[in-house]
Amino acid sequence: MAIEIFCRKEQKYLITRKQYEQLIEEMGPRMRNDKNGTDGRYTVTSLYFDNREHSIYYETKNKLKYRQKLRLRVYDDATLSSTAFFEVKQKHNKVVNKRRLLMPLQEAYRYLGEKDPDPADYESTNGQVLKEIDYFRRFYHLEPEMVVSYDRHALHGVDNADLRMTFDFNLRCRKEDLALEHGPYGDHFIDPDLVVLEVKVEHSVPLWLARILQGLECEQRSASKFCTSTEMLHEVVVPQTTKEQTTIGGMEDESDQQLVFI
Repeated sequence: MAIEIFCRKEQKYLITRKQYEQLIEEMGPRMRNDKNGTDGRYTVTSLYFDNREHSIYYETKNKLKYRQKLRLRVYDDATLSSTAFFEVKQKHNKVVNKRRLLMPLQEAYRYLGEKDPDPADYESTNGQVLKEIDYFRRFYHLEPEMVVSYDRHALHGVDNADLRMTFDFNLRCRKEDLALEHGPYGDHFIDPDLVVLEVKVEHSVPLWLARILQGLECEQRSASKFCTSTEMLHEVVVPQTTKEQTTIGGMEDESDQQLVFI
């Protein structure tokens, strides 16, 4: 059974595909492929929510001490009868908490389509979490906003079960077709030659991994996929200089830096 409530710390990195290949080689037998997908590889497609004022976007953008997002997620090719993950992702003092439930995608759509839904009327694995999701939706007046998808390679520590690493490729987003069962397509919001790495731990990154990341010059980046997609797809009031952008590589004078979005 999937874990429905958990917390952890996350560190994000923006790396090249070459760095990804070097990381996989250097980590060697210390990491194993996730049991899901094929050799730890699968596709993630998520429906994100916000309101007309883009309150969730601005809370995330301004890095409020406590902030949260709502998303409905499926894996690989999905149909209306596929299992969907409905989850609230919360962040407080750099610690990520997730509260999620599983329900058929069609049942999730039924809940979203009701004007005044009663959480007790829907099939899910956690009625309490659905009540929390319902309160969150009502409080912020949340509606489906956009679909974000990517191809993921996930790994776990062999001797450290709390260590998890995910590499996300081909990051795409769309706003015209919000049906998850229509697949992981959209416009790229990051250079396809780049990869978003997330290191997820309960306490701290192991010293051996920190040394490998440092040796391969993997730089930490705190940019948000959600914010970048919002800025790309929607008209939001934010100065150009504060948009979700970063550089990778380059000389001190920035003459050959590559501009990317994550």
